[in-house]
Amino acid sequence: MFVILLLNLIHFVYCDVREEESWIVSELIDAVKEAPTYHVFFEVLLVAVVIKLWFSNSYRIERQELTEQEEDQLISEWQPEPLVPDEVSTRSKLYRTVNGPIKKYISVDGNSCLDLASFNFLGLNCDERIEESAIRSLRKYGVGSCGPRGFYGTIDVHLHLEQRIAEFMRVEEAILYSFGFAAPASCVAPYSKRGDVIFADEAVSFALQQAIVASRSKVRYFKHNDMDDLERLLKKQALDDQKNPKKAKVTRRLILVEGLYLNTGDICPLEKLIELKYAYKVRIFLDESYSIGVLGETGRGITEFLGLDILDIDLIIGSLENSLGSIGGFTCGSAYVVDHQRLSAVGYCYSASLPPLLASSAIESVNIIQSELDMLERLHHNSGVLHRELSKIDKVCVDSCSYSPIQHIRINDITNTREQSERLLNSICDQMLGEGVALTMAQCIEEYETFQRTHSLRLTAKANMTEDEIVKAIAKLRCVVNEILSKR
Repeated sequence: MFVILLLNLIHFVYCDVREEESWIVSELIDAVKEAPTYHVFFEVLLVAVVIKLWFSNSYRIERQELTEQEEDQLISEWQPEPLVPDEVSTRSKLYRTVNGPIKKYISVDGNSCLDLASFNFLGLNCDERIEESAIRSLRKYGVGSCGPRGFYGTIDVHLHLEQRIAEFMRVEEAILYSFGFAAPASCVAPYSKRGDVIFADEAVSFALQQAIVASRSKVRYFKHNDMDDLERLLKKQALDDQKNPKKAKVTRRLILVEGLYLNTGDICPLEKLIELKYAYKVRIFLDESYSIGVLGETGRGITEFLGLDILDIDLIIGSLENSLGSIGGFTCGSAYVVDHQRLSAVGYCYSASLPPLLASSAIESVNIIQSELDMLERLHHNSGVLHRELSKIDKVCVDSCSYSPIQHIRINDITNTREQSERLLNSICDQMLGEGVALTMAQCIEEYETFQRTHSLRLTAKANMTEDEIVKAIAKLRCVVNEILSKR
């Protein structure tokens, strides 16, 4: 065979080299001789193909010269692709403009309306004491901070607010974020990386969904508030860990839930979650963005509402943008856990810190909540009134808890398509504006949501409303719903 003869020739040529090198060449020749014929044939074929490709001419496209008339015709016929889809331009019509401050009554497109849409649960947004605190801070510190916390963006008022939040929540430490969305979206990735496992409720907010994406962890979604389904997933993970104990030692596992769910208006079964935490050795991250300042006798959230120990929660996520009437977010818990975010959370490390006037406003809001607990009592009462009155409306269902200030109502008719449901709910909102009541349809970015959500109207109770105002507003809603649904 040609290859064998070639190798023998090489052996002959190099017979005078040093003994060690000659021995290596001999070993290679013997290995080739013992190789199967098809193996040698394949290698020779491969070498031939490589040589052919190396010396062959590259492929060249023959360019056809166009006349000036042909060029002009192509240019006139060319239509550029739009920068954004056409349907995006219609989304602006869904946004209604508020003229003036967010109070109990707001001006929407020139109409004075009872606010059943915003998250100003305690009515602190325009409290004079908070405004005065913001003005004092503005005169002392200026408008912005002009730098991240680690680069001369830490101002003393930030430290005071972190300490105040930690004292209010009865934990060791808190950390501030300059944007409410940034807190949940940034605080998961520092603790859960690629290869770790997150067990998340299907109804978690969009911010938490983005936090899961940013972490690059494996995600196991369980049915909303279904603890049997969660335990099934935890058992499956435990079996996987037994098969690969070496990997299990370095795999972190956490449960991601909300105290009060924005998308449903109900609370998580936290007591059972804590039980599963210790049974399967996982951690719990609890988003209380909508339950702090709402649930519990003093507004400390779902742990106080259910009478549970807050130390059983590994990390609590909160917002300054709802009950506290400011801007920003925070997380709190043990100092060991929270401090890790100061070097690992992108929303903390790279964003300009919270403007000092907003930090001062949040401090004053916490002080007011602690000194005026009757606000929380009024909010709890009004939440029950809102739920009771909504339950009287025919042809819709109310899925939310009676003690939640966030109430969702959905059309019962399952024959409606998503487009039909959206059109009906928007018609209800438009007509209610004429009746002097501001409502909103729960919005979502459908192409980015993990799960498709049923369209609903979202209503919110406020502490500064009277029972009579709520009853009259829902009576108007009942008439509008019956009128619109009867026309179909």
